[in-house]
Amino acid sequence: MLLGMRKGDVTGDGIADYVYLYGRKNGETEVFADQITLVIQDGRSKRISSINLQNNAGYNAQLFLGDFSNDNILDILVSIETGGSGGYGIFYIYSYRNNIPMLLFDVEIYNKSYRFKVNYEDFYKVTVGSPSLDLLFTLDISYKGYDYLSELYDENGKLKQPVQGEVLAATALYPIVTNGKGINYDLLVLQRIIGTSNADTLGYVENLLTWNGTQFISTSLATEIFGTKLSSTY
Repeated sequence: MLLGMRKGDVTGDGIADYVYLYGRKNGETEVFADQITLVIQDGRSKRISSINLQNNAGYNAQLFLGDFSNDNILDILVSIETGGSGGYGIFYIYSYRNNIPMLLFDVEIYNKSYRFKVNYEDFYKVTVGSPSLDLLFTLDISYKGYDYLSELYDENGKLKQPVQGEVLAATALYPIVTNGKGINYDLLVLQRIIGTSNADTLGYVENLLTWNGTQFISTSLATEIFGTKLSSTY
């Protein structure tokens, strides 16, 4: 069953090609599909090629064409939602220049490269750190309220016992243009920071990735936290 289609020059010969996502569904209205396959039809030769995805099952599979590798040729982004409480995503980016498939981005490799440790600290703080990246972020969770904080801290703001959270695998990936003069795309990847449970979202790790000619590298990595009502601080 056809899940999505985009038209654009992905081979670099100046002629628009057709890019399809096919998968198996139980019905027309079903949003889950498995055996998801990327299919490309060359606009010049009409030759059809297919790429089997390593992780090929999920919800709301989508296609996006954009130049991520800065060669003025469209690349192919495949996005699939895994469903479930974790909200993980499956993301692949392929180049198909000269009819040769090349995997530019694999979310599994990304998730292994960007791992973090989340620790609760005294005085209503949470640290998010990555020894391999030599980065440490500190979140203020004093806004969480008495019921939440009293479970973890004593009346002096000291932790009653060690508590860890977690940074989950990539949740979302967005193509963004950071150079207004160009048509090339960078990637913004989000990973959810959780506290004492999966439902306890503390914020997100935001990672801006740019293609350097051989791979995507991080050019800006930050944490995003939620705002609170201004009136609650007075």
